[in-house]
Amino acid sequence: MPLTLTSAAFEAGGDIPAIHTCEGDNISPPLSWSGVPAGTKSLALIIEDPDAPDPAAPQRIFTHWVLYDIPPTATGLAPGVESKLLPPGTREGYNDWKRAGYGGPCPPIGRHRYFHRLYALDIEFPDLGAASRVELLQAMHGHILEQAELIGHYQKKNTQ
Repeated sequence: MPLTLTSAAFEAGGDIPAIHTCEGDNISPPLSWSGVPAGTKSLALIIEDPDAPDPAAPQRIFTHWVLYDIPPTATGLAPGVESKLLPPGTREGYNDWKRAGYGGPCPPIGRHRYFHRLYALDIEFPDLGAASRVELLQAMHGHILEQAELIGHYQKKNTQ
């Protein structure tokens, strides 16, 4: 069975509900996964927006959440999960707001894509501190057993 990533809040390719964005409560969506391959020592989760700041002329990838050393026995994350309630051993890197934790979609213009990527790894990392998305991806190089992807979309309702 392949590694799969789903959310009870939105379907693959669907719209992310406002509660998970800056126009709502800005809480993380519920995420569930299955099919963690044998030999997995940890999981990592990165949520990113490749359409920043404008999908018509993207200039950068904006990182919304970085988690690593998620235990391979974990099967998901509850909605609005706080740092202290993450699966034991899970570490948080920094998002592009320069802080740990989830930061929901808040696109300045247009309809953006939000890639939720879960990685099964053959390594458990030492504490990488407040690792950025780029630093975590570099550390994961050569250690990815499998990955799953869930894409959601969001466009601000209130653009004023």
